[in-house]
Amino acid sequence: MSTHAAIRRKTVPQIRNSKNKTPVVCLTAYHAHTARLVDPYVDLLLVGDSLGMVMHGMENTLGVSLELMILHGKAVMRGAQQSVVVVDMPFGSYEESPNVAFRNAARVIQETGCTAIKMEGGARMAETIRFLTERGIPVMAHIGLTPQSVQTMGGYRVQGRETDGWAALEEDARAVAEAGAFSVVLEGIAEPLAARITKQIDIPTIGIGASPTCDGQILVLEDMLGLNPTPPKFVKEFASLGAAIEGAAEAYAKEVRNRNFPAEEHTYAMKGNSSGT
Repeated sequence: MSTHAAIRRKTVPQIRNSKNKTPVVCLTAYHAHTARLVDPYVDLLLVGDSLGMVMHGMENTLGVSLELMILHGKAVMRGAQQSVVVVDMPFGSYEESPNVAFRNAARVIQETGCTAIKMEGGARMAETIRFLTERGIPVMAHIGLTPQSVQTMGGYRVQGRETDGWAALEEDARAVAEAGAFSVVLEGIAEPLAARITKQIDIPTIGIGASPTCDGQILVLEDMLGLNPTPPKFVKEFASLGAAIEGAAEAYAKEVRNRNFPAEEHTYAMKGNSSGT
């Protein structure tokens, strides 16, 4: 029998019960290696459909397929041991009906082993959220600036900067909470409104470009690592890996061209007195 203590994965109820407590730490993750590196420090990893832009160079998230989300979800699950892993439902995989959403969400959970799924939309998605949660699928909601609606929004526009738009967003938050979502991402929402919504609902709010008073925060990992040359205003870069990678590639290229790499310590000698000549 192994003497190593099993690592217990955090649960949806633990996230749900974090309201008004220690802030929930969330990051995106798209593959096993980075998931393994950040897993010990976060509560929740989101396999976001932003991977279409970050990993695959797409213009927006609309071209991301369910199969691509499942592929990356599997990879993240191989790297994450203790955090709750949530997989985004991509555009077109859940909007048609609650039945379609359930079928696709069940496939994501069955094939990846993830804990929960995330879907964009407020009051209009409440029926679907309720349908899924009643059938055993935990749902993280997402309101405010919803990237899958970039075409109808006319771009990535901050929401709630004028008070006449507050009521609709407040209703979105209430609707997803009442439908059974265990948390809700507030993206690109003016700070006073995000703070107001956080006080109004009884599920944790996870901010991204929202408010420090949210119950948790999430950033795209590559953004906070300094790999995005044009990060959004709400991003704080906690490292400068972009410059470090460029410097390493430059040094490698120089050593290869000068035949300084590989050196003797990077090559394999023959056994004993054998000679290859």
